[in-house]
Amino acid sequence: MANATNVLVTGGAGYVGSHCCKALATAGFVPVTIDNLVHGHRDAVKWGPFVEGDLADAELLTETIRAHSVRAVLHFAAFAYVGESMRAPGKYFSNNVCNTVTLLESMRLTGVDSIVFSSTCATYGLPTSLPIKESQRQRPLNPYGESKLFAERALNWYGHAHGMRSASLRYFNAAGADPDAEIGETHSPETHLVPIVISTALGQRPAVEIFGTDYPTEDGTAVRDYVHVTDLAEAHVSALRQLMHGVRELRLNLGTGRGHSVREVVRAVSNSFGRAVPTRDRPRREGDAPVLVADAARARRVLKWEPRRSSIEEIVETARRWHERPGIQARGATVGAPAAA
Repeated sequence: MANATNVLVTGGAGYVGSHCCKALATAGFVPVTIDNLVHGHRDAVKWGPFVEGDLADAELLTETIRAHSVRAVLHFAAFAYVGESMRAPGKYFSNNVCNTVTLLESMRLTGVDSIVFSSTCATYGLPTSLPIKESQRQRPLNPYGESKLFAERALNWYGHAHGMRSASLRYFNAAGADPDAEIGETHSPETHLVPIVISTALGQRPAVEIFGTDYPTEDGTAVRDYVHVTDLAEAHVSALRQLMHGVRELRLNLGTGRGHSVREVVRAVSNSFGRAVPTRDRPRREGDAPVLVADAARARRVLKWEPRRSSIEEIVETARRWHERPGIQARGATVGAPAAA
Protein backbone atom coordinates (compact mmCIF):
# COMPACT_ATOMS: atom_id res chain seq x y z
CA MET A 1 0.00 0.00 0.00
CA ALA A 2 1.57 3.28 -1.11
CA ASN A 3 2.52 5.68 1.69
CA ALA A 4 1.12 3.34 4.36
CA THR A 5 2.72 3.47 7.82
CA ASN A 6 4.53 0.27 8.79
CA VAL A 7 3.98 -0.82 12.40
CA LEU A 8 6.03 -3.55 14.10
CA VAL A 9 3.75 -5.92 16.01
CA THR A 10 5.63 -8.09 18.49
CA GLY A 11 3.67 -11.25 19.27
CA GLY A 12 1.47 -10.57 16.24
CA ALA A 13 0.85 -14.29 15.75
CA GLY A 14 -0.83 -14.53 19.15
CA TYR A 15 -4.43 -14.02 20.23
CA VAL A 16 -4.73 -10.28 20.84
CA GLY A 17 -1.80 -9.44 18.57
CA SER A 18 -3.33 -11.07 15.49
CA HIS A 19 -6.64 -9.29 16.02
CA CYS A 20 -4.76 -6.01 16.31
CA CYS A 21 -2.94 -6.76 13.04
CA LYS A 22 -6.29 -7.05 11.31
CA ALA A 23 -7.48 -3.79 12.89
CA LEU A 24 -4.27 -2.04 11.80
CA ALA A 25 -4.67 -3.26 8.22
CA THR A 26 -8.31 -2.17 8.19
CA ALA A 27 -7.21 1.29 9.36
CA GLY A 28 -4.64 1.60 6.56
CA PHE A 29 -1.45 0.59 8.41
CA VAL A 30 0.87 -2.27 7.44
CA PRO A 31 1.48 -4.62 10.40
CA VAL A 32 4.94 -6.23 10.39
CA THR A 33 4.73 -9.22 12.73
CA ILE A 34 7.69 -10.58 14.67
CA ASP A 35 6.96 -13.71 16.69
CA ASN A 36 8.96 -16.73 17.85
CA LEU A 37 5.86 -18.96 17.53
CA VAL A 38 6.32 -20.44 21.02
CA HIS A 39 2.67 -19.61 21.70
CA GLY A 40 1.71 -17.90 18.44
CA HIS A 41 0.33 -19.46 15.26
CA ARG A 42 1.84 -18.86 11.84
CA ASP A 43 -1.54 -19.11 10.13
CA ALA A 44 -2.78 -16.16 12.21
CA VAL A 45 -0.44 -13.81 10.33
CA LYS A 46 -2.58 -12.70 7.38
CA TRP A 47 -2.26 -8.94 6.95
CA GLY A 48 1.41 -8.12 6.49
CA PRO A 49 5.00 -9.37 6.50
CA PHE A 50 6.15 -11.98 9.01
CA VAL A 51 9.55 -12.31 10.66
CA GLU A 52 10.13 -15.39 12.80
CA GLY A 53 12.39 -14.47 15.68
CA ASP A 54 12.80 -13.65 19.33
CA LEU A 55 12.92 -10.26 21.00
CA ALA A 56 16.11 -11.31 22.75
CA ASP A 57 17.80 -11.00 19.35
CA ALA A 58 18.66 -7.29 19.32
CA GLU A 59 20.35 -7.49 15.93
CA LEU A 60 17.29 -9.07 14.31
CA LEU A 61 15.02 -6.45 15.87
CA THR A 62 17.13 -3.59 14.58
CA GLU A 63 17.43 -5.14 11.12
CA THR A 64 13.66 -5.72 10.95
CA ILE A 65 12.82 -2.16 11.97
CA ARG A 66 15.19 -0.75 9.36
CA ALA A 67 14.32 -3.18 6.57
CA HIS A 68 10.59 -2.45 6.88
CA SER A 69 10.90 1.29 7.62
CA VAL A 70 8.93 0.80 10.84
CA ARG A 71 7.44 3.97 12.31
CA ALA A 72 5.82 2.64 15.50
CA VAL A 73 5.48 -0.50 17.63
CA LEU A 74 2.63 -2.49 19.16
CA HIS A 75 4.16 -4.74 21.83
CA PHE A 76 2.29 -7.94 22.75
CA ALA A 77 5.08 -10.50 23.02
CA ALA A 78 5.07 -11.88 26.58
CA PHE A 79 4.48 -14.95 28.69
CA ALA A 80 1.11 -14.65 30.40
CA TYR A 81 0.38 -17.62 32.66
CA VAL A 82 -0.01 -16.44 36.24
CA GLY A 83 0.52 -19.87 37.83
CA GLU A 84 3.62 -20.54 35.77
CA SER A 85 5.03 -17.16 36.75
CA MET A 86 4.77 -18.16 40.43
CA ARG A 87 6.79 -21.30 39.72
CA ALA A 88 9.29 -19.77 37.30
CA PRO A 89 9.66 -16.03 37.96
CA GLY A 90 13.01 -15.90 36.17
CA LYS A 91 11.38 -17.01 32.92
CA TYR A 92 8.88 -14.14 33.18
CA PHE A 93 11.37 -11.44 34.10
CA SER A 94 13.74 -12.57 31.36
CA ASN A 95 11.09 -12.59 28.64
CA ASN A 96 8.67 -9.87 29.72
CA VAL A 97 11.17 -7.43 31.23
CA CYS A 98 14.60 -7.98 29.68
CA ASN A 99 13.24 -8.48 26.18
CA THR A 100 11.09 -5.36 26.49
CA VAL A 101 14.20 -3.35 27.33
CA THR A 102 15.95 -4.91 24.31
CA LEU A 103 13.02 -3.79 22.16
CA LEU A 104 13.13 -0.26 23.59
CA GLU A 105 16.86 -0.04 22.90
CA SER A 106 16.33 -1.15 19.30
CA MET A 107 13.63 1.52 18.94
CA ARG A 108 15.95 4.15 20.40
CA LEU A 109 18.80 3.21 18.07
CA THR A 110 16.57 3.33 14.99
CA GLY A 111 14.65 6.50 15.92
CA VAL A 112 11.25 4.86 16.45
CA ASP A 113 9.55 6.84 19.20
CA SER A 114 5.98 5.50 19.55
CA ILE A 115 4.94 2.27 21.29
CA VAL A 116 1.58 0.86 22.40
CA PHE A 117 2.13 -1.67 25.17
CA SER A 118 -0.12 -4.61 26.04
CA SER A 119 -0.41 -4.30 29.82
CA THR A 120 -2.89 -5.86 32.23
CA CYS A 121 -5.14 -5.33 35.22
CA ALA A 122 -2.86 -7.84 36.98
CA THR A 123 -0.62 -4.85 37.74
CA TYR A 124 -3.22 -3.69 40.29
CA GLY A 125 -3.37 -6.84 42.42
CA LEU A 126 -6.34 -7.03 44.78
CA PRO A 127 -8.57 -3.98 44.28
CA THR A 128 -9.02 -1.49 47.11
CA SER A 129 -12.20 -0.13 45.49
CA LEU A 130 -14.47 -0.98 42.58
CA PRO A 131 -14.63 -0.30 39.73
CA ILE A 132 -10.84 -0.09 39.38
CA LYS A 133 -9.54 3.30 38.29
CA GLU A 134 -6.12 4.00 36.78
CA SER A 135 -5.27 5.96 39.93
CA GLN A 136 -5.45 2.84 42.13
CA ARG A 137 -2.09 1.83 43.53
CA GLN A 138 -0.46 -0.99 41.57
CA ARG A 139 0.51 -3.93 43.79
CA PRO A 140 0.87 -7.08 41.68
CA LEU A 141 0.28 -10.45 43.35
CA ASN A 142 2.47 -12.48 41.01
CA PRO A 143 5.59 -12.21 38.82
CA TYR A 144 3.48 -11.93 35.67
CA GLY A 145 1.79 -8.75 36.92
CA GLU A 146 5.10 -7.48 38.32
CA SER A 147 6.82 -7.98 34.96
CA LYS A 148 4.15 -5.96 33.18
CA LEU A 149 4.36 -3.19 35.77
CA PHE A 150 8.14 -3.05 35.38
CA ALA A 151 7.68 -2.65 31.62
CA GLU A 152 5.24 0.23 32.21
CA ARG A 153 7.85 1.91 34.41
CA ALA A 154 10.57 1.37 31.82
CA LEU A 155 8.36 3.09 29.23
CA ASN A 156 7.94 6.04 31.56
CA TRP A 157 11.70 6.45 32.01
CA TYR A 158 12.41 6.03 28.30
CA GLY A 159 9.95 8.85 27.79
CA HIS A 160 11.84 11.08 30.21
CA ALA A 161 15.29 10.20 28.87
CA HIS A 162 14.66 9.76 25.15
CA GLY A 163 11.32 11.39 24.36
CA MET A 164 9.65 8.05 23.67
CA ARG A 165 5.86 8.21 23.41
CA SER A 166 3.97 5.32 24.98
CA ALA A 167 0.50 4.00 25.72
CA SER A 168 0.08 1.26 28.34
CA LEU A 169 -3.30 -0.38 27.88
CA ARG A 170 -4.37 -2.40 30.91
CA TYR A 171 -6.75 -5.10 29.72
CA PHE A 172 -9.23 -6.79 31.95
CA ASN A 173 -10.42 -10.10 30.40
CA ALA A 174 -9.92 -10.33 26.65
CA ALA A 175 -12.52 -12.65 25.14
CA GLY A 176 -14.33 -13.55 21.94
CA ALA A 177 -13.02 -13.94 18.41
CA ASP A 178 -12.92 -12.17 15.07
CA PRO A 179 -16.54 -11.75 13.86
CA ASP A 180 -15.49 -13.13 10.45
CA ALA A 181 -13.93 -16.18 12.18
CA GLU A 182 -10.64 -15.60 10.34
CA ILE A 183 -8.71 -15.71 13.64
CA GLY A 184 -9.55 -16.59 17.22
CA GLU A 185 -8.33 -17.82 20.57
CA THR A 186 -6.31 -21.01 20.78
CA HIS A 187 -3.90 -21.38 23.69
CA SER A 188 -2.06 -24.44 24.92
CA PRO A 189 -2.67 -24.84 27.75
CA GLU A 190 -5.96 -22.93 27.76
CA THR A 191 -6.70 -20.97 30.93
CA HIS A 192 -9.33 -18.50 29.73
CA LEU A 193 -12.88 -19.17 30.79
CA VAL A 194 -14.88 -18.63 27.60
CA PRO A 195 -12.96 -21.12 25.39
CA ILE A 196 -12.90 -23.64 28.24
CA VAL A 197 -16.68 -23.51 28.65
CA ILE A 198 -17.16 -23.74 24.87
CA SER A 199 -14.83 -26.73 24.59
CA THR A 200 -16.83 -28.40 27.37
CA ALA A 201 -20.06 -27.71 25.47
CA LEU A 202 -18.44 -29.29 22.39
CA GLY A 203 -17.67 -32.45 24.37
CA GLN A 204 -13.90 -31.90 24.45
CA ARG A 205 -13.86 -31.74 28.28
CA PRO A 206 -15.97 -33.55 30.86
CA ALA A 207 -16.85 -30.45 32.90
CA VAL A 208 -15.91 -26.88 33.74
CA GLU A 209 -14.26 -26.76 37.14
CA ILE A 210 -15.34 -23.70 39.13
CA PHE A 211 -12.83 -22.71 41.78
CA GLY A 212 -14.70 -20.82 44.46
CA THR A 213 -18.46 -20.84 44.99
CA ASP A 214 -18.59 -18.86 48.25
CA TYR A 215 -17.36 -15.45 47.12
CA PRO A 216 -19.35 -12.37 48.25
CA THR A 217 -21.00 -12.09 44.83
CA GLU A 218 -24.56 -12.62 43.67
CA ASP A 219 -24.10 -16.32 42.84
CA GLY A 220 -20.95 -17.01 44.87
CA THR A 221 -18.58 -17.28 41.89
CA ALA A 222 -15.86 -14.85 40.83
CA VAL A 223 -16.81 -11.86 38.68
CA ARG A 224 -14.69 -10.50 35.83
CA ASP A 225 -14.97 -7.75 33.22
CA TYR A 226 -14.94 -9.34 29.75
CA VAL A 227 -14.05 -7.15 26.76
CA HIS A 228 -14.24 -8.36 23.18
CA VAL A 229 -10.85 -8.78 21.51
CA THR A 230 -12.03 -6.77 18.49
CA ASP A 231 -12.91 -3.86 20.77
CA LEU A 232 -9.44 -4.15 22.32
CA ALA A 233 -7.89 -4.06 18.86
CA GLU A 234 -9.75 -0.88 17.95
CA ALA A 235 -8.51 0.75 21.17
CA HIS A 236 -4.91 -0.05 20.18
CA VAL A 237 -5.33 1.64 16.82
CA SER A 238 -6.85 4.70 18.49
CA ALA A 239 -4.00 4.85 21.01
CA LEU A 240 -1.44 4.57 18.22
CA ARG A 241 -3.03 7.47 16.37
CA GLN A 242 -2.89 9.57 19.55
CA LEU A 243 0.83 8.92 19.95
CA MET A 244 1.57 9.64 16.31
CA HIS A 245 -0.24 12.97 16.69
CA GLY A 246 1.97 14.04 19.59
CA VAL A 247 0.47 12.63 22.80
CA ARG A 248 3.36 11.76 25.12
CA GLU A 249 1.96 9.14 27.47
CA LEU A 250 -1.26 7.22 28.10
CA ARG A 251 -2.11 4.80 30.91
CA LEU A 252 -5.60 3.43 30.33
CA ASN A 253 -7.89 0.64 31.50
CA LEU A 254 -9.70 -1.32 28.79
CA GLY A 255 -12.89 -2.94 30.00
CA THR A 256 -16.64 -2.52 29.90
CA GLY A 257 -17.34 -1.52 33.51
CA ARG A 258 -19.68 -4.49 33.85
CA GLY A 259 -18.76 -7.82 35.41
CA HIS A 260 -20.01 -11.33 34.72
CA SER A 261 -19.65 -14.24 37.13
CA VAL A 262 -18.29 -17.65 36.17
CA ARG A 263 -21.80 -19.09 36.38
CA GLU A 264 -23.14 -16.30 34.13
CA VAL A 265 -20.57 -17.18 31.47
CA VAL A 266 -21.46 -20.87 31.74
CA ARG A 267 -25.14 -19.97 31.41
CA ALA A 268 -24.48 -17.80 28.31
CA VAL A 269 -22.66 -20.69 26.62
CA SER A 270 -25.41 -23.12 27.65
CA ASN A 271 -28.00 -20.79 26.11
CA SER A 272 -25.98 -20.54 22.91
CA PHE A 273 -25.76 -24.33 22.53
CA GLY A 274 -29.26 -25.03 23.81
CA ARG A 275 -28.03 -27.48 26.42
CA ALA A 276 -26.55 -27.35 29.90
CA VAL A 277 -22.76 -27.28 30.23
CA PRO A 278 -21.64 -29.57 33.09
CA THR A 279 -19.69 -27.98 35.96
CA ARG A 280 -17.85 -29.15 39.07
CA ASP A 281 -17.48 -27.00 42.16
CA ARG A 282 -14.04 -26.71 43.72
CA PRO A 283 -12.55 -24.72 46.63
CA ARG A 284 -11.20 -21.24 46.05
CA ARG A 285 -7.67 -20.75 44.76
CA GLU A 286 -5.29 -18.60 46.76
CA GLY A 287 -4.90 -15.09 45.39
CA ASP A 288 -8.08 -14.96 43.28
CA ALA A 289 -10.00 -11.72 43.76
CA PRO A 290 -13.79 -11.96 44.12
CA VAL A 291 -14.45 -9.12 41.65
CA LEU A 292 -12.32 -7.33 39.04
CA VAL A 293 -14.19 -4.70 37.05
CA ALA A 294 -12.72 -1.74 35.17
CA ASP A 295 -13.50 1.92 35.29
CA ALA A 296 -12.74 2.60 31.63
CA ALA A 297 -14.17 6.12 31.49
CA ARG A 298 -10.76 7.60 30.72
CA ALA A 299 -10.26 5.35 27.68
CA ARG A 300 -13.71 6.22 26.41
CA ARG A 301 -12.96 9.92 26.76
CA VAL A 302 -9.36 10.03 25.57
CA LEU A 303 -9.57 7.47 22.75
CA LYS A 304 -13.19 8.18 21.78
CA TRP A 305 -13.53 4.43 22.26
CA GLU A 306 -16.63 2.38 22.93
CA PRO A 307 -16.64 -1.44 23.38
CA ARG A 308 -19.32 -2.18 20.79
CA ARG A 309 -19.08 -5.97 20.68
CA SER A 310 -18.55 -6.77 24.35
CA SER A 311 -21.93 -8.11 25.42
CA ILE A 312 -21.42 -11.57 26.87
CA GLU A 313 -23.77 -12.93 24.19
CA GLU A 314 -21.68 -11.58 21.29
CA ILE A 315 -18.44 -12.66 22.96
CA VAL A 316 -19.79 -16.21 23.25
CA GLU A 317 -21.23 -16.32 19.73
CA THR A 318 -18.05 -15.12 18.02
CA ALA A 319 -15.91 -17.48 20.11
CA ARG A 320 -18.27 -20.37 19.34
CA ARG A 321 -18.06 -19.76 15.58
CA TRP A 322 -14.28 -19.85 15.80
CA HIS A 323 -14.10 -23.03 17.89
CA GLU A 324 -16.60 -24.83 15.66
CA ARG A 325 -14.36 -24.37 12.63
CA PRO A 326 -12.82 -27.66 11.43
CA GLY A 327 -9.53 -28.37 13.16
CA ILE A 328 -9.91 -25.78 15.91
CA GLN A 329 -9.66 -27.22 19.42
CA ALA A 330 -10.05 -25.45 22.76
CA ARG A 331 -7.40 -27.22 24.78
CA GLY A 332 -5.73 -26.88 28.16
CA ALA A 333 -6.23 -26.59 31.86
CA THR A 334 -9.29 -26.25 34.04
CA VAL A 335 -10.38 -22.85 35.28
CA GLY A 336 -12.15 -21.22 38.17
CA ALA A 337 -11.76 -17.53 38.80
CA PRO A 338 -10.74 -16.59 35.26
CA ALA A 339 -7.22 -15.34 34.73
CA ALA A 340 -6.65 -11.66 34.16
CA ALA A 341 -5.55 -10.71 30.69
